Amino acid sequence: MTQGTTIFYFEKTLLSFIRIRTRRRRKRSREKYLTLMMAARSLCRLLSRSLSSSNSSGAASLLHSLGRNPGGWRNINRFSTAAAVEELITPQVSIRYTQNLINGQFVDAASGKTFPTYDPRSGEVIAKVAEGDVEDINRAVSAARKAFDEGPWPKMTAYERSRILLRFADLVEKHSDELAALETWNNGKTYEQAAKTELPMFVRLFHYYAGWADKIHGLTVPADGDYHVQTLHEPIGVAGQIIPWNFPLVMFAWKVGPALACGNTIVLKTAEQTPLTALFVAKLFHEAGLPDGVLNVVSGYGPTAGAALASHMDVDKLAFTGSTDTGKVVLELAARSNLKPVTLELGGKSPFIICEDADVDKAVELAHFALFFNQGQCCCAGSRTFVHERVYDEFLEKSKKRALRRVVGDPFKKGVEQGPQIDVEQFEKVLRYIRSGIESHATLECGGDRLGSKGFFVQPTVFSNVQDDMLIAQDEIFGPVQSILKFKDIDEVIRRANKTRYGLAAGVFTKNVSTANTLMRALRAGTVWINCFDVFDAAIPFGGYKMSGIGREKGIYSLHNYLQVKAVVSPVKNPAWL
Repeated sequence: MTQGTTIFYFEKTLLSFIRIRTRRRRKRSREKYLTLMMAARSLCRLLSRSLSSSNSSGAASLLHSLGRNPGGWRNINRFSTAAAVEELITPQVSIRYTQNLINGQFVDAASGKTFPTYDPRSGEVIAKVAEGDVEDINRAVSAARKAFDEGPWPKMTAYERSRILLRFADLVEKHSDELAALETWNNGKTYEQAAKTELPMFVRLFHYYAGWADKIHGLTVPADGDYHVQTLHEPIGVAGQIIPWNFPLVMFAWKVGPALACGNTIVLKTAEQTPLTALFVAKLFHEAGLPDGVLNVVSGYGPTAGAALASHMDVDKLAFTGSTDTGKVVLELAARSNLKPVTLELGGKSPFIICEDADVDKAVELAHFALFFNQGQCCCAGSRTFVHERVYDEFLEKSKKRALRRVVGDPFKKGVEQGPQIDVEQFEKVLRYIRSGIESHATLECGGDRLGSKGFFVQPTVFSNVQDDMLIAQDEIFGPVQSILKFKDIDEVIRRANKTRYGLAAGVFTKNVSTANTLMRALRAGTVWINCFDVFDAAIPFGGYKMSGIGREKGIYSLHNYLQVKAVVSPVKNPAWL
């Protein structure tokens, strides 16, 4: 293990310990938490410098990786830390809903506790939200159970369920400006992205699943002998759903849409970082006519509320989107309880392959989008940019210039392309990986530090000379860090692209149809985008190979997650035909 890798894991363990210790104190001081995190970061920097300086060749290598060496200094392209993110716009949106939604009513947590949700632009508290715990999950599951076993939703005609889903989509569209502002405020994504991309996608998804509600049916099956055989597709029951913080509204739609279309009831746990928009749209669902208890929303932490939902004996199905490590825990809890089926959409380290025939200017722009979209906080981000050696130098120079032009700032401001990372933990994680890249002797071409003096803004960062064994090429960074790798031929890049524990997505940029056909079949990934990236139509299934998950979301495939198939066999006397 290299010194850089050792320091990386030491720092990661130390910061995890601080998070655990501070979270155990319900009334922890935010200022004390941040102070401890920054002190740990400084300690690890000093340790790293000490180790490097103890070996002159190691120090020279580190300086060289920074673009400097004892024989001559080269300036690193860095971003100005001036006031681009200092003057923040106050969003014109009110916080309406901060309680848990259980059985159609907004209620305080059973314990009476709340937790703060933050503005990632400044680290300041937006609101205090009810902190759901085991008892709140129990109450929500009880309400969902009753709504399924006794309530009208699964017994309602599929057409009426469809009409409620459509009315809900119309209400969301009516409140789209308010929801986009709330999503930006709580998450840090740009307002333009939330308003022009994600809210229309949300509405489209519910229109799509409303259309499926009355088209779910079984089959008549031919069988040997005098028997009539049919299959029934029935709702699975109470669905537990846990959504992440990077796309709060979109993930709500991916989970809730198909589950309701199939006639299930739901207990949904939001990410503790971003609870506000899910509570808002759940209220709109009830305005659209959704019966009480069909959709319950609990906000809380993963180790408490999330674990209680995953291990609940009266939950019939579980769906989770998040990190691979947490996905393992969720799967284990589900298995140890009532062996409920689980769908998982987990991490990724997606290759984006630029072939030698590529239009370099277009490839640069698409690769930039594939990595930096949503502040790099995207599970399928094209975070390993493989570039053919014939176009590598040109691609690298243009990619660096594109990153330097990227506008980082208040996501409410027009023209801003990149907002802050979601919170201090993610912010620190990204900076640790950047330091790991430097210490592993990748070349830092631009960026590499925070931007501004408040909030969680990270400079768009580009590394060249990245090798497959470096942490920045292996681990999911979930931030604005582009790693550019060089390859010689198709066989080599296939082998290297597939040599990962992940398999969520991949991108290919080429003019050659044969090359595209070869790569789309050879890459072990759930989605392969050819000359495009991040296309998320409602009908396109999404999910991963290997440790990127189990099952698929969106499209017809997601309906399978929320249905049981029952075979019904009955004898037929004197059949006219079989």
